[in-house]
Amino acid sequence: MASPVRRALVEALEKAAAPARRQGGEAAQGRTAAELAEVVGLHVTTVRFHLDQLVDAGVLRSDEQRHEGPGRPRKVYAVVPGMTDPAAAAEPLRLLTSLLVDTVSASMTGAPMDPVEAGRAWAREHVPLAEATPAATPQEWLGRVERVTDSLRVWGYHPQLSRDEDAWTTRVELTDCPFMDLARRDTTVVCGIHAGLIAEAAHRLGAPDAEATLEPFVGPARCLAHIGRPSNGAGRPTTRTPITRTAPTTRTTTTTPTTRTKRTETGDHHG
Repeated sequence: MASPVRRALVEALEKAAAPARRQGGEAAQGRTAAELAEVVGLHVTTVRFHLDQLVDAGVLRSDEQRHEGPGRPRKVYAVVPGMTDPAAAAEPLRLLTSLLVDTVSASMTGAPMDPVEAGRAWAREHVPLAEATPAATPQEWLGRVERVTDSLRVWGYHPQLSRDEDAWTTRVELTDCPFMDLARRDTTVVCGIHAGLIAEAAHRLGAPDAEATLEPFVGPARCLAHIGRPSNGAGRPTTRTPITRTAPTTRTTTTTPTTRTKRTETGDHHG
């Protein structure tokens, strides 16, 4: 719901359902992607992408609606009752604000934390420590990474997972960051927090040998995280330089991770 496009789609569906609700009838008959595309003034393919994300998040439901005559049933979308609570949409901002306050407080007491360490600290406090042996197969590794992405959903993301260039590295696509405007001004803080969060969550969820790389703004509203093992089990290391590497929670020394940057083809965004 941090995306203006998604908010517009939800508002259009709520507006369409309002007359029926006032009359005590069916809450929503639903609207097709083509109908919504006309309302928001975007290409239907773009609208379908956002609708699918809203369905995955549980904000919308999709149903097949049969009609008279030949042809396939049409797919319609409607808002799930109770899923557009403003408080829920504000949760990611509340998390970031709380974490920044904790970071400033720590700095004032002489224990400063950089953004990556702040993200790690949040994961140590909120992600349960799971006892697990190292993953034995790429499929088992993917299962560990899927558990890591649950932490990102808490922060308002809806991650999409796919294989990276080798079987032991998983690519996590992050679109429409809830903190997009802040990240455009400076990727160091927001992206650093999430890089640390990903790395520490991986450690705590049974992937202690994970390396996490975060690439901000590989597209106008798209970032990529890569979570892989230092070795694929056959002695061949991964090829990406990690933004941060997981380490035991009881470590006695602290290393300062570096943030990798990447410039897009247009040169307009930092990466």
